This record gives sequence, C-alpha cells and structure tokens, in this order.
Amino acid sequence: MSLLQIEDLSLSIHGAPILRDVSLSIAPGEVHAVTGESGSGKSMTALAILQLLPNGAQATGRVVLDGVDVLTLSETQMCDIRGNDVGMVFQEPMTALNPVKTIGDQVMETILIHTALPRDRARQRAAEVLGRVGLPQDRFPLTRYPHELSGGQRQRVVIAMAIALRPKLLIADEPTTALDVTTQAQILDLLKTLVAEDGMGMLMITHDLAVVADMADRITVMRRGEVVESAPTRALLSGMRHDYTKMLFAASRHRVDLPPCPAPVPLLQVRNVSRDYRLPRKGLFGKPGWFRAVRDVSFTIQKGERVGLVGESGCGKSTLTRAILGLEPVQEGQILLGDQPVFTGHRPNLAVRRRMQVVFQDPYGSFNPRHRVGRLITEPFHLLADPPRGAAREAAIAEALTAVGLTPGDAGKYIHEFSGGQRQRIAIARALIIRPELILFDEAVSALDVSVRAQILDLLAELCRQYDLTYLFISHDLSVVRSVTDRVMVMQAGEIVEEGPTREVLERPSHPYTQRLIAAAPVLPDLGAA
Repeated sequence: MSLLQIEDLSLSIHGAPILRDVSLSIAPGEVHAVTGESGSGKSMTALAILQLLPNGAQATGRVVLDGVDVLTLSETQMCDIRGNDVGMVFQEPMTALNPVKTIGDQVMETILIHTALPRDRARQRAAEVLGRVGLPQDRFPLTRYPHELSGGQRQRVVIAMAIALRPKLLIADEPTTALDVTTQAQILDLLKTLVAEDGMGMLMITHDLAVVADMADRITVMRRGEVVESAPTRALLSGMRHDYTKMLFAASRHRVDLPPCPAPVPLLQVRNVSRDYRLPRKGLFGKPGWFRAVRDVSFTIQKGERVGLVGESGCGKSTLTRAILGLEPVQEGQILLGDQPVFTGHRPNLAVRRRMQVVFQDPYGSFNPRHRVGRLITEPFHLLADPPRGAAREAAIAEALTAVGLTPGDAGKYIHEFSGGQRQRIAIARALIIRPELILFDEAVSALDVSVRAQILDLLAELCRQYDLTYLFISHDLSVVRSVTDRVMVMQAGEIVEEGPTREVLERPSHPYTQRLIAAAPVLPDLGAA
C-alpha cells in the first residue's frame, strides 16, 4: 500500500502552467528521489503535498496521503498534518532556522504545537531527538543558537525539527547542496538511517543524480513541470530511455579539456603564512585566547596554472582566500603576487590587489540588483588609474560579455532577467574585464544544476585558451576540481596536508584525510551507457 499517491497533479499560478499531469507514489520505508534542473517543478510538487502554494495557485488531480486527498482539506486541517504527519527539510538551514531562538526551543515548537506534553517533557523529547541526529546534549546543549553551529550541524537541527513527531512522510529539498562532501555523506547516511528505523517514506529532491544513486529506491525525472521518466534506481541508471535523463547523466560525469600549462613562471607565492583570530575571554579577568585558522601554509602558483583547493567547511580555505586577496592581514609569513607583496606591513597593497579578481558562489548576492549589467561588470574599472571611457568602455563591455557566451545587448538588462548560469557568466565577465593576473573562484559552481555547471566548466576551459587564465579554484566538489585543475591542494585544520597533480592526488591519495574526502564523495555507478 502506498503512503503517498500523486495522480495527474496539474498546477497553474495566475493561469501560467507549472505542473502537468504529475504522477508518482511512495511506500512506507521507501526513498523516492525526484531530480531535474531548476524550474522543472520538483519543489512545486513538494509544496503541493504540503499545500504551501503561492497566491493565485490552482491545483487539480489527487494528492493522497495515507488515504486522505490533501487537495480537499482546509488550511486548519493542513496545519494538523504539517509537522505531525509530514516533515520537511529545506536546502538552506540558516534560512529555515530562527536566528534569535535556541535550537532547543525550535525543536520544542513542533512538539508543543501538535501534542499536549508539558514544557519540561517537550524539552526532554527535544533533547532526545537532537541526540538521535548526532547532537548530544553534553556537546550541543539546547541553549545554543544556530550561528554557534556549523552548516552540517544546523542541517541536523532542521532534520530534528522535521522528525520530532515521527512523521509518516519526510520531504528533503536539496538538503546537502551547500555542504562539503564529508558532511553531505553524514547527512545522507542519517536520512537513510531514519527512514530505515522509523519506516517513514521519504521524498528526496535533488538536481544531482550522483547524490541519490546509492540512496534512492526509485528515481523520477522531471522537466518543465512533467515527469519524463520514472523507474527503480538501478533500472533507470542502467537503461535510461529519455534523452533528457541521458543528458543529466552525461552532465554529472562531464569532463572538460584544459589546454596545456605554459612554461612555469611563479605568479602567486604564499610563504609560511599563519592567521590567528582572537577568542573571547573565558572570565572577567581571564586572558583572551587565540585560534589559529591558517597554519604555516606555503605554496606557489605558476602563470597559466589552474590550481584547486579542497577541504571541509572550517578548514581555513576562506581565511586563506581573504589573505591572498589582501582583505585580511596575516600574523606570520608573506604573500607575493609576482614580486610585489600583497601586504606592506599590515596594510594591503592596493596596487597588487587590483591585479586579482574573485568569482563568488552566489552571483545574485554579489551584484547590486538596481544597476544594469553594463555598470555591474565595469565595477573593477574603479581600481584603474585611467579606466576606459566612452567608446573604449563600451567595447570592453561587449568583449567581456561575448567572451562568456552572452551578447553586447545584455549590457542594458538587469541581473534578475537572467538565469543562475547566466548570472555566473556575468560574474566571470566582471572578473575578466580588467584582465587580472589571478582569479579566485570561490565555490563558483556548487549551487548550479549539473547541466549548467557543465556549461560553465566548458566556458572556463575556453577562456583558458583565449586568455591564459591563472586561477585558484576553491570547491568541496571533487569531481569539479578533477575536471578544471592541473594541481590540487588538500587543506585540513588550517594546513595543506597533501598536494600534487590533480589526477594523481585524487586517484592515489596518500594522506588519510584525502582518502576520507574521496571516499565520501558521491559517484554515479557505471551501470550502462548513457
């Protein structure tokens, strides 16, 4: 018997069709993955189950949960179901959590709303649930706030909230997209364990087939609001029938063709760099402590070389990146670009800083939405003593946009008029426009669909041919690092624990930490031709 049965679900918002005749089912104890690109209708299908649809939405068909069609229920009846019979884990835990409430209060909230337990019993139940998801009270007291936890720990709190009342159905919407590979593996193992122990069904929404290849019992592929293929996982991966499914599979395994590196000439030299942060005093008269985020790091990047930097969250990647960009001083060591120091004493050398650019993880968050693209990508011109003006400025804009696969006419548009992949192209155009000597890519493709990610990686390879790019590519996705770097460095607890040619390090790792990272990375099984 099915726990959830969706039959011919169609959805429109203000008359615009969003979902078309979607059908799928989930049995108790089953993990059903729904995959597809952004805009395919995955999340809208989940929101239809919970009846959390926007104003103007109209749904037809049937969504039967444990024998009841939720499309026929009132909002009061749905409030009894949400959190009690159905729990949901969202993609971004910091957004899903209330920053001014403790984690104990947030887990207790669901328990107090749906049960008659007194507050002390609810608190005890919250402590038990948090312990079950790997946050025991001796290490993670209920009085902690979300900002005091790591990304993976926050996601565990969100899972605890979702399973506090042992729901029949758990919906997980991209729960591991922003997590590093080891934390992602831990969260996926936790979700599998909860399903097995509680016998609940789980709807797993993801854009990456590799994430669910070993986890899901069944996979449904959606495109433009429709189901294009659905089958048991092994059968689907070994005998894909639809061209769109084959495209997703190929994009997940995509490799780019980088041009060969030029003759080695040192460009960036990091020499014995350490960076400390001051900790708060433990008492009124106690001395403040210090935390060493980067420990005696040394490496060199040659001109035209593409270098990867990988490691878990909190390993020191971002601190090192800010120091290279001249945004944070270092207590020990020296950073040189060419033969010029990034810092003079403890002051950044602005003449050196303007020779570097950065591409961030979230392109929309890194742009001012009030300005047009032409102004946005010329922001680096402010670094130049004599920036181009008039026709020369327009020519530079046109060249940068054309180089990243856009058109000169896009300069007059606003950033909200573009897709996620196009925004990242614009971010790359902004980094390229002053022809920097070094570009730092900070998780630049981690939030993109697999097909869009493949396009951006191909773009980087083409730009390497045109501009002899030198870059440091920071990522937690080892498959991406394998594709777009010549050499990789592995960072743990502020130290570089292993480095070498990318293929050699990822295929024959020597350090136990590197071996753990590679073992945790999701990999699509080779079950047949795509």
